Amino acid sequence: MAIVTYIRGDATTPLGKGVKVIAHVCNDQGGWGKGFVLAVSRRWPEPEADYRRWHRERAGNDFGLGAVRLVRVATHLWVANMIGQHGMRTGSKGPPVRYEAIDRALGEVGRRALELGATVHMPRIGCGLAGGSWGRVEPLVLERLSACGVQVTVYDHD
Repeated sequence: MAIVTYIRGDATTPLGKGVKVIAHVCNDQGGWGKGFVLAVSRRWPEPEADYRRWHRERAGNDFGLGAVRLVRVATHLWVANMIGQHGMRTGSKGPPVRYEAIDRALGEVGRRALELGATVHMPRIGCGLAGGSWGRVEPLVLERLSACGVQVTVYDHD
């Protein structure tokens, strides 16, 4: 079983050698423009372009809660766009985070990371604009990634 390492830093500049996957949570509405995605877009245009295309063509693909797209941004670096929040604002049904969707998406990220021989890097996914609790997300990370042997680094931005 791999462990989760917590560090201060920027998840868009993942540490270490080898293949890396940067995982983050997106909404199911096609909105990209606040939170961690801004840092992603400042570094690479491909994840946003892929997400917008994926959403635009959703009638003919798997876009929806729990789905994942890995977008290659460098030779040994991928960004995993995980659909893990419904909508973009807290409403009568609570915050937009959907833990079951994050769980399903992390399962796919874990499978792909093992195929690639990759480590996974992330901010505290689902806990920013999505309004989630790390106390609920961390066990999903442990079960879907660490327990399968995927090394995870969680970045707390300065």
